Amino acid sequence: MVVPAQGAIGHEDFDILPRLLRPGDLLVVNDTRVLPARLRFQWNEKEAEVLLLRQERADVWEALVRPGKRVRPGTRLQLRPGLWADVVSRQPGGLFSLRFSPAGRLSALLPEIGEAPLPPYIKERLQDPERYQTVFARNPGSAAAPTAGLHFTDDMLARLTTAHVEVASLTLDIGLDTFQPLRVDNLEDHRMHSEFYAIPATTRAAIDAAREREGRVVAVGTTSARALEAAAMRRDSGEGEAADHGATDIFIRPGHTWREVDMLLTNFHLPRSTLLVLVSAFAGRERVLEAYAEAIDRRYRFYSFGDAMLLEPAPGVRATDAGNATPGA
Repeated sequence: MVVPAQGAIGHEDFDILPRLLRPGDLLVVNDTRVLPARLRFQWNEKEAEVLLLRQERADVWEALVRPGKRVRPGTRLQLRPGLWADVVSRQPGGLFSLRFSPAGRLSALLPEIGEAPLPPYIKERLQDPERYQTVFARNPGSAAAPTAGLHFTDDMLARLTTAHVEVASLTLDIGLDTFQPLRVDNLEDHRMHSEFYAIPATTRAAIDAAREREGRVVAVGTTSARALEAAAMRRDSGEGEAADHGATDIFIRPGHTWREVDMLLTNFHLPRSTLLVLVSAFAGRERVLEAYAEAIDRRYRFYSFGDAMLLEPAPGVRATDAGNATPGA
């Protein structure tokens, strides 16, 4: 689906993406790689699982434990012969801090015993775990795939190069909070979980070069958009190059002034999700509702392995709309 700021909504095959962009545009993709973060085991004679979310320090992970009602600090979970997880603490929201032992054993076993943490609406195990990785996945660290990137193939990347559209990468390690439903009525009351991101110097240079040639920065996925905007806000605060690395809990909602992203390529998201709020902040709530109504009418596929939409920003949401200088220009 092609959603301009104004006018008719278009419907195309993803295959023509190079024709929808302009020579000189820059696609920014998230090169995070999904960890085999789901560990199944037997506990109290029942099937249980640990879902790794974020490594806090050596052998200590933030994780979900299911079922977790009876799991308390001090509990020891035997995941495999010779591999234990000791519950260090229980955090708000049902998160646990787990220490794995012996030291280094989890890292050695994870590729063998871990599974890709597929979304809950996918019931079958993937025969090929690479189907839940993007073609540009490089840096392990995510609990979920940056799903807008799943549309890309090596052939598509080659065709974009032929069309003089550049591709640059950043990393944002996706935690489950990105996909958690909103449980508050007031958006200002929602708090995002912190996620690590890194924008390499080569990508920063590519963004600056795109600005010089008046190319557009096209964020592939909401995670790329969050990383770009988080860094831009920190740069505005005077952090300089340090703004391109760190952790962010930015929650982009209507009223956000977009500093870095000129176009957004994303999938169709669940109601009451922070992802849908972000898209509405970019393209405008009424325009997004219009697009989603048309998507439902035309039987577009939603969620991780679904279809995509390419959006232009709503009038007035970009920093340049108010006459401000575009960061990096």
